[in-house]
Amino acid sequence: MTEPRAPAQDGRGRQRSLLLVLDAWFPPPLPPERGGVIVVASDGTPLRHWPSPDGAWRHPVQLEEISPLYLEAVQGYEDRWFRWHFGVNPLAMIRAAGQWAMQGQVVSGGSTLTMQVARILEPRQLGRDETGAQGRSHALWVKLRQMVRAVQLEMRYSKRELLQIYAQRESQ
Repeated sequence: MTEPRAPAQDGRGRQRSLLLVLDAWFPPPLPPERGGVIVVASDGTPLRHWPSPDGAWRHPVQLEEISPLYLEAVQGYEDRWFRWHFGVNPLAMIRAAGQWAMQGQVVSGGSTLTMQVARILEPRQLGRDETGAQGRSHALWVKLRQMVRAVQLEMRYSKRELLQIYAQRESQ
């Protein structure tokens, strides 16, 4: 006689399999390298700068080149639980939903740094127009898509890589 499987274990395995299949079919976009151009002298002194193709003065930097105090401040202000969540902070989402219900309007979005990286990588699909202005970013379906993309990004990139993508691109 075979013993029946515990439903919770069987369900978790199916959920993981489904997530992996969906992630393979609908991968998040790779971070584009759209930095500006810097011409430097032989000693490394910058001689001339050009903006990136979208007109932003953005130049790639490594995370080690960014002040740890700045990185701490960003995490403290934007997403203090960044190191511990899986891309979505359920408590922040519940808080934002409660504020929305109480105030009758969106007060805060509950986005994590990883959800913001998802929005940076797909601005038109996830709430920003071509000028970078916030459009429909608080619509429920957009928020759900951000959450899915955030989980995908967390599966593919380390927290360090996500923080570097955020730091290089959010200053647009």
